[in-house]
Amino acid sequence: MSVRSDRRGGAGNGTAPGAAPGPRRASTRRRLFDAAVTLIAEQGFSATTVDEIADRAGVAKGTVYYNFPSKNVLYEELLRDGIDLLTDSLRQAADTTAARGGTRVDALDAMIRAGLDFIARSPALTQLYVAELWRTNRTWRTTLMSVRGRAVTVVESVLRDAVRTGELTEELDIPLTASALLGMVLVAALDWQSFQPDRSVEDVHASLSRLVQGRVSGAARQGRTDGSC
Repeated sequence: MSVRSDRRGGAGNGTAPGAAPGPRRASTRRRLFDAAVTLIAEQGFSATTVDEIADRAGVAKGTVYYNFPSKNVLYEELLRDGIDLLTDSLRQAADTTAARGGTRVDALDAMIRAGLDFIARSPALTQLYVAELWRTNRTWRTTLMSVRGRAVTVVESVLRDAVRTGELTEELDIPLTASALLGMVLVAALDWQSFQPDRSVEDVHASLSRLVQGRVSGAARQGRTDGSC
């Protein structure tokens, strides 16, 4: 069930592909990411300046350009980093469930919870990511689609295992279902954060879990029933 990660050094980050920055530089980049995502979520990409990002992060303006040659590159790397972290959360949830002897449907359920937990911690990042999915003229579009593909691949892997073991029907459209599950978590979580903030993560997870159990697992049961007639 495990899917290997393929995280690489990003454009303009000053590191070789596959290499990670040193601890001090990684800490600085994290502060810049946190500052940028908050400001851009509040006032938009165009309205946010490098000076504001530096001020919010508590660093000199030159430090921003030392780590990222432009605001565009900073934002591209911000999206890459955030979605990679989400992908890692989904993968870990699936692998942990497998190690405990859970089913593939259990793994899907665990991934839903992991996604909700991640979004609850990073609502601004999720808001930016969903917004960028609708924009096709950005210079970082290729990067966005690439890292999105890695997240979807993790879900697809679990779905394929579930079909192979008979937990889910062979008629399942795996690519579309994987995209739908990821999209469901993202959009439902944003709606929860924006319009139903009093609901607990446990409550939201339970609702989405029932939906998956009824629609995805239910389809497998129906397929087995039809085949036995």
